[in-house]
Amino acid sequence: MTDSYSPHIADLRSIKLDDPQSVVFLGDGEPQTAKSTIERLRALEADGRLEPDNYSLGGSVLALERRVADELGKEMAIWMPTGTLANHLALKRHAGIKSRVVLQEQSHIYQDEGDALSRLSGITAIPLGHGQPYFTLEELKSALLQSVTGRVLNPVGAISIESPVRRQAGQVLPLDQMRAITKLCNEEGIPTHLDGARIYMMSAATGIPVREYSSLFDSVYLSMYKYFGAPFGAVLAGPSEFIEGMFHDRRMFGSGLSSAYLIAGLSLNGIEGFADHYQNAFDKATSLFIELNRIPGLTVRAFENGSNIFELLIDHEISECHFTKTLLEAGIVLPLPDGNWPVPVIRVNTTILRQSNSDIVRAFAGAATVT
Repeated sequence: MTDSYSPHIADLRSIKLDDPQSVVFLGDGEPQTAKSTIERLRALEADGRLEPDNYSLGGSVLALERRVADELGKEMAIWMPTGTLANHLALKRHAGIKSRVVLQEQSHIYQDEGDALSRLSGITAIPLGHGQPYFTLEELKSALLQSVTGRVLNPVGAISIESPVRRQAGQVLPLDQMRAITKLCNEEGIPTHLDGARIYMMSAATGIPVREYSSLFDSVYLSMYKYFGAPFGAVLAGPSEFIEGMFHDRRMFGSGLSSAYLIAGLSLNGIEGFADHYQNAFDKATSLFIELNRIPGLTVRAFENGSNIFELLIDHEISECHFTKTLLEAGIVLPLPDGNWPVPVIRVNTTILRQSNSDIVRAFAGAATVT
C-alpha cells in the first residue's frame, strides 16, 4: 500500500463517517455528530431523563455517578470533565504525603500529560516496563525495594495500571499478573488505581467481567466519551471515604463546571445495555476476521494480549486507493495511516453490527483485488 489518498476519497470518507449504516473501523465507539447528539438529547428531554445539576453536583450527574459505581462494584463515584483529571486526582489522594507513584512507561499518565503529577502535585512518576504494555511483578518489587533502601527513605504512595494500553495498540495486562501485582500492593499497604478508560473492551476480549477487574483496585477511572457517546467526561469510582469531598479538589483544579447534566444524560443513555451490545459486536468481529483471513492478500492479526484493536496486514501489490475507495463505496471506513503503529490497525466497535458479515467479507474481497 504505497499510493496516497486522493481528495475524492477524503470527501467520500467524510460522507461515510456520517452515514448511520457505515461500519467504521476506528475509535472505540460510534461516530458522534452534532445532528446525532442533538437528536439523542431531544429524545432524553422528551422522556424526562435530563435533570439539572448545580456545579456538577446532583441531578443527572449524581445519577450517572451512582450508575457507574454500581457497574464497577464500588461504593461511590464522582464525575470529572476528563480522564486526565480523574487519574491525577486519584493518584494525588492515594499518595498523600508520599511523593512516588509507580506506573507504566507507556501509560497515558506518563506519556501524555506533560509531567502533570510533578508540576501540579509534587508527585514523582516512576516509570516501569519501558516500551512494553506493562511491567512485571519483579520490576515492581525492585522499585519498591529501591524506594525504601536509599539514603533517604522515599516510599511509593500509589501504583497505577493502565489496561488496555492505548500506546500499545490496546494490549492488556493479563489477569494473573494483575492479581499478583495488586496482591503485593495490598500486602505492602500501597493503594492501587486502574486507568480503565477502555475496561469494557478488555472485558469483551478476555471474557472477564468488568467488576472482577475493578475489584482488584482501590479506585477505577472509566471514560464516558470513548464509547458511551458523550462529547467528554469521565467517572472515578472507589470507596466512600476516598471519593467523599473530592468535588473540592475537582473545583480547585478548575473543573467544577456550572452545568454538566446534558453530558451526564448522554453518558447514562450510552451505558444502557452497552456491555451486551458490545459483546455481540466483539463476537461478530471474531467470526468476521476468520473469514477475512481467507481472502488472498489480507491478514487480520490479533495480539496475544489484545483487546479491540487488530493489525490489518495488506499485500503490497494491492492498491491503497482501490482498496480504500472500494470499501468506502460499500460503507466501510478504515483508519487513515497515522504512524502510531508499524502496520495499519482496525478497531472493533458496535458499528460492526450495522452490516452482515457476508456483506463485509464481500466488500473486502472486492477491495483486495490486485489492479
